[in-house]
Amino acid sequence: LILPFSSWCEDSAIKTFEKKQDVMHKMLEEDQALLKNALVNNQPPPAERQQEKPKWGTNLSEEEQKEAQTLFQLYGYNVYLSDRLPLDRALPDTRERGCLTKTYPKDLPNIGVVLIYLNEALSILKRAIRSIVNRTPKHLLKEIIMVDDNSSNDDLKEPLDQYIKTIETENPSLKFIRVRHNEQQGLAFARASGWRAATADVVAILDAHIEVHELWAEPLLTQIKKDRTVITSPVFDRVNFDDLSVIQYLPSSHAFDWALWCMYESFYPEYYELKDSSLPGKSPSVMGIIVADRKFLGEIGVLDEGMKVYGGENVELGIRVWTCGGSIEVVPCSKIAHIERNHKPYMPDLSTAMKRNALRVAEVWMDEYKHNVNLAWNIPFKDHGIDIGDVSERKKLRERLKCKPFKWYLENVYPKLDPLDNLVGYGGMKNLDAEGDMKCIDQGPQPGHTPIAYHCYYYGPQQVFYRTNGEVYIGGIKSHKYNDNRCLTDQGNKETEPGLFYCKEAMQKGMSIHWDFSQGKEMKNRETKRCLEIHKNKLVIQECTGQRWEIQHVIKDF
Repeated sequence: LILPFSSWCEDSAIKTFEKKQDVMHKMLEEDQALLKNALVNNQPPPAERQQEKPKWGTNLSEEEQKEAQTLFQLYGYNVYLSDRLPLDRALPDTRERGCLTKTYPKDLPNIGVVLIYLNEALSILKRAIRSIVNRTPKHLLKEIIMVDDNSSNDDLKEPLDQYIKTIETENPSLKFIRVRHNEQQGLAFARASGWRAATADVVAILDAHIEVHELWAEPLLTQIKKDRTVITSPVFDRVNFDDLSVIQYLPSSHAFDWALWCMYESFYPEYYELKDSSLPGKSPSVMGIIVADRKFLGEIGVLDEGMKVYGGENVELGIRVWTCGGSIEVVPCSKIAHIERNHKPYMPDLSTAMKRNALRVAEVWMDEYKHNVNLAWNIPFKDHGIDIGDVSERKKLRERLKCKPFKWYLENVYPKLDPLDNLVGYGGMKNLDAEGDMKCIDQGPQPGHTPIAYHCYYYGPQQVFYRTNGEVYIGGIKSHKYNDNRCLTDQGNKETEPGLFYCKEAMQKGMSIHWDFSQGKEMKNRETKRCLEIHKNKLVIQECTGQRWEIQHVIKDF
């Protein structure tokens, strides 16, 4: 993730905050890797996390350990422990110091809370409801809308009904609305179902595996009262999936890469110049929890209900809000504790739905930049065979709202995202003339700096990207301007092995990183005039013998 500061300010207070942000972003980057592994294929967490044994509870017998492990596999978090924790457990106050003395208007709009769930653990759902009821002022909390996306668990039927009746008896002015889907519709549709059922001035669409902090609602409602076109988000603290302890997260912007994976970033530099980390910060996207003026959210199209299962709907909303007349703010004084699942039980491999949804967002909103999503997922620009559904109504919505072009969004809202507008080819890079079986460029063993020739299989380590400036990246391309790519290099002198180094580092070390290449022709280094070739199944830099290369996908003639 980006380091939020450089030399633009020497103030010692800001430097102190910089150190906090750097530590925070390192933790967030680790969490992002964990999340991607869990989402894509229920893969295990990174090695450093695997060394930590899950904490199911203290002094558990062997049978209790087995029960805890079984429940964990079913839910992705520690249900055994959750069932034994108080439903009204106290949360640590993790707000920024400046939040502690803030006061809020008394005439705030009322709020309806939407909870989306699919086979959630009953105790987790109960705790979410209890925290909302206990920590939201009664005169502000008008309703709680429970959206069940076709759960099959028996304890989410009569046992949940009985609990809700108890809450209603205790809080006669609070209205509960139940929405049940007859089949699983996915996250975007379920959230829209909750919005349709709501009647309050403001709607807060939350995950069900959360606990709200004290004074969570007032900061959000204050911002919306000032400007009905702002979509707000609280800051999420992480609840560990195993011991359910709360880990403080600092305020950060909600962002994404070209694959439309969510990520955290620093706010704009201007934010830190204000020297007040309790202030709301502008954000290019929203991570998933949405708090908005109910009518305004309807005016701009709520959510794209054509999205499947999970992923991309938050980025679609972010682009639409900004380009169609609104804005997005992360509000540091509003905190919600959110369980970070280890895996999502309802769909072992979410990458198929995520890829499809990302292409749908690109088709409607990204104009000439839409193919960057194809690049990120390594799929052809045309004839990729992925059905993104009917997008005609979403395109009509964009026309009706007179939304700005995506180029405006890149330039004014999210300039950190690299437009990749000088990319001309991507995918596997195959040698057409080499003898033997090793014909494709591969990044080689990692960590390491030596690309190799290998059997062609065209997945991540063999992804090659060629830019008009002559840079060749192997093993992936970064979505953001602040991240450096790894360049194919001629290390010079008598070195015959090609190198793979971060481009800036390679330039500083005097390596040659620019290559002349045309489809079906040789790949020659611009400075050394030597070629990349394969000799006896080994990738080498040598005097050119005319070996030809072909890149898998051509974006435009070069």
